[in-house]
Amino acid sequence: MTTDRSVIVDSLGVGIATGTYGASFGAISATSGLSVLQTCLLSLLVFTGASQFAFVGVIASGGNPFAGAFTAILLGSRNMFYGVSIAPKLGLDARSRFASAHLVIDESTAMAVTRETQRQARLGFYWTGLSIFVLWNLFTFLGALAGNAIGDPRTYGLDAAVGAAFLGLLWPRLATWQGRMVALIGSAVALGLVPFTSAGMPIIIGGAVAVLIGMLWGSRKPS
Repeated sequence: MTTDRSVIVDSLGVGIATGTYGASFGAISATSGLSVLQTCLLSLLVFTGASQFAFVGVIASGGNPFAGAFTAILLGSRNMFYGVSIAPKLGLDARSRFASAHLVIDESTAMAVTRETQRQARLGFYWTGLSIFVLWNLFTFLGALAGNAIGDPRTYGLDAAVGAAFLGLLWPRLATWQGRMVALIGSAVALGLVPFTSAGMPIIIGGAVAVLIGMLWGSRKPS
């Protein structure tokens, strides 16, 4: 039988492992041209790693900030579906749902949906979400300070770090063949558009195609 203590311990383990990765985002963001303050505000207000790395990737490649923001919003839209799926598990009132919405991310959702009781679902959600939020923002700040001191990332061969970090976040999501196919199709579309579009647009269009395909696949009912 799963105990409250084991749920908290597991949640903190996920929180520590994920939160410390914020140092990578902080360093990459600072070396891509954003200030320490801008970098920290991204983690504080956006608080979803894939969207943050996508935004920084567009900026680093010379793309328009609005294109980067649209890409980030597109990727972050999945959290809305997470919220819908875990709302019955948490059983929160309207005010509590509003206050907790910022903590709806991949990890907190995963630690909540598998619980058998509402109490343990809430423990998994809040301990995971809050620990990641605190550590992600702390390590973003530390990473941004380090990245700011490094200077031009191309001097150290770090200009490919955005793509590598984004791939690191994406890889665990490719556990199913549907996920791999969606990623492959979206990537193919984005790569095919690189010679014909401005910086940032291939990511937006490829991401939109991937989201559309994912939604169509998800809406199909087994016969």
